[in-house]
Amino acid sequence: MAGGDLDWRDRSGGLTIGVMSSGVRRDPGWRLGVLHRIGAVVFALVLWVFGTLGLVNRLDPFSTSGSPVMGLSSNGLLSVISLVVGGVLVAAAVRGGRTASTVLVVVGAAFLLSGLVNVLVLDTAFNLLAFRISNVIFSLVAGALLLFLGAYGRFTVGLPADNPYRQERRAEGEQRAPLPTVYSHPADAAAARDLAAAERAVAQNAATTEQRAGVAALSGLRRAEDRLSAWRAANGR
Repeated sequence: MAGGDLDWRDRSGGLTIGVMSSGVRRDPGWRLGVLHRIGAVVFALVLWVFGTLGLVNRLDPFSTSGSPVMGLSSNGLLSVISLVVGGVLVAAAVRGGRTASTVLVVVGAAFLLSGLVNVLVLDTAFNLLAFRISNVIFSLVAGALLLFLGAYGRFTVGLPADNPYRQERRAEGEQRAPLPTVYSHPADAAAARDLAAAERAVAQNAATTEQRAGVAALSGLRRAEDRLSAWRAANGR
């Protein structure tokens, strides 16, 4: 463990600490995971404040007219739901960046759906969450923001080459076209095993610097034979 330098990595959203021999290096997915986790926690805190104020004011659980809370309308049921959703977001953030991203997308879609459905039941006996037009607007805006935040850097197009989700998709696509399983030369078999191991490590965000560089150098090659030949040449086999 020469040098004693720390290496922070976010593997599937979970933060781990390693020791590198030279320089501080952060995995490309680290900042992305932190962004998703912070976004989930911040929105959870907003929901918790909203839900707590509703419970402190002892709002009628099933009132369809509601009472004002933070500029919105609420009842006891909506307050409890807000606290539960906030807890889910915090749990997702603790679990990791990937989980936080997924939950943000799901919650964002739920907010959008809630806004669309509840606008149809305003001022009716079916307005179980005591929505008003301000709640509808908040649900639509918050849902769009949550969807964008959760999808950012993961589902959007034009991802950079070092994006961990793009690397994972590419590795999965390469694995669908496997290398030949029978080789005439032992060196080919050994190189194929090393290449497959490197691609798996890259997909799992657990690759070494050499493995990442080696797999990245093959990004322009599609034929299995060409990839294996280039891998052998790069590794002196």
